[in-house]
Amino acid sequence: MAAHKDKKCKTAAAAPSTCCGASREIEVIARGVCIKGGRLLLCHSKGAPNTYLPGGHVEFGEDARESLRREMEEEMGLPFTVGRFLGVVEHAYKRKGEPQHEVNLVFEMTCRSLGVAGQPQSREDYIEFLWVPQAELGTAGLEPHPLRKLVKKWASSPAGPGWASTM
Repeated sequence: MAAHKDKKCKTAAAAPSTCCGASREIEVIARGVCIKGGRLLLCHSKGAPNTYLPGGHVEFGEDARESLRREMEEEMGLPFTVGRFLGVVEHAYKRKGEPQHEVNLVFEMTCRSLGVAGQPQSREDYIEFLWVPQAELGTAGLEPHPLRKLVKKWASSPAGPGWASTM
């Protein structure tokens, strides 16, 4: 285990996954890049200032591609095809003042029945979907922020997988 930043914390040795009262687990998330007509499908938690690629948590025993298909079916009610692996973005941030750590596995995805006219519908009441022109990713608040450049790179080139980190 890495050295603990808080030398007075007695929880670190006994229960490292809940050190200092905060969860110290790493979240594994499958996310999709769906581009149609020069627009990228993004997700937004209602009331939050940022956007993110659609997808969700990989469940124990589930492969990342299947997780992404399942999440899109649950959240939009539409059949998505998950394509090539694009890359990984590791992300550290704070949620309600508590440190978080996630690993985002990013894939291409398509959906024939999803059009770009209007706002895509969500089946979940806490999130909404929107189409954002690729040229406006910087102003759309896309997080993790390395995705703003990586999505453009992936869309313009069949280059191999990329990796980025905000750690």
